[in-house]
Amino acid sequence: MEKITSELKDVKTVGIAGHVRPDGDCVGACMGLYLYLKANYPEIETDVYLEEPKAGFSFIRDLDQIKTEYDEKKKYDVFFILDTSEKNRIGVALAGYESAKKTVCIDHHISNKGFGEVNIIKPELSSASELLYTLLEKEKITAEAAEAIYTGIVHDTGVFQYSCTSPQTMRIAAELMEMGINFSRIIDKSFYEKSYVQNQILGRCLMESILIMGGKVIVGYIRKRDMEFYGVEPKDLDGIVQQLRVTKGVEVAIFIYEVKTQEFKVSLRSNGNVDVNAVASYFSGGGHVKAAGCTMQGSVYDVINNLTRPIAKQLKERSQTS
Repeated sequence: MEKITSELKDVKTVGIAGHVRPDGDCVGACMGLYLYLKANYPEIETDVYLEEPKAGFSFIRDLDQIKTEYDEKKKYDVFFILDTSEKNRIGVALAGYESAKKTVCIDHHISNKGFGEVNIIKPELSSASELLYTLLEKEKITAEAAEAIYTGIVHDTGVFQYSCTSPQTMRIAAELMEMGINFSRIIDKSFYEKSYVQNQILGRCLMESILIMGGKVIVGYIRKRDMEFYGVEPKDLDGIVQQLRVTKGVEVAIFIYEVKTQEFKVSLRSNGNVDVNAVASYFSGGGHVKAAGCTMQGSVYDVINNLTRPIAKQLKERSQTS
């Protein structure tokens, strides 16, 4: 598929969805496609499904049009899944995906094996939003759609600082800027700005974090009762693992938060010498070489012990070959 246009012939209804707990790239890609279709194909009935995004994305046009629940009566001619590595990670509209006449998966996760009827998976690209941009007709991208796409690229590149940022990424960002977007506001509002309680929970996690494996691994942990005390949700925990990652001397950052008794969500970030996708995949998760995640059961100590074994193995193998 060279352009998304090829998938829209004789199409009357389109559904769009992303993964559970949508991050900036997921929200940006889904809303970018939604706004593009609404502007250029008004005759197509288009719906976008996501769990409620964090308040920092409120500047994106038509964010209030997101559907957070799926109507089982809805059947779509084409269903686009963006930034989602596995079918079981589709958020609120899995039933819509399964009942659609045609499914299209647009993703950049190296762990994605292709679960759509049509699969456009390019792990070499920085983000699903960058990939989406290459699939759209540039002259038809509105400023509103450009804002959403730029937001996604900003988030998955860490404001263009991560190694996934390529010269093409920067060229695309420049082209989006030329469309008249308020790029500085996008970065401030969606990436850096945090509420007072978000800063409090970040501080709590940093204060209680521990260094292990000779300072090569840092672990931060948030209990469910802490989240309830501060009144935060999982979407409010964005950025914590990145702050852990920039600790001097650290090779891997592990951020764990409690979902329910004996169940934890894990985010992993690497500074280069550990493939955290391999670690997460071992525990039925996945992602990228330097950024991945998974869900694990047991006590928090079990989780930490189980994660550190494959990390230690990789570090040992790396030291023996260097």
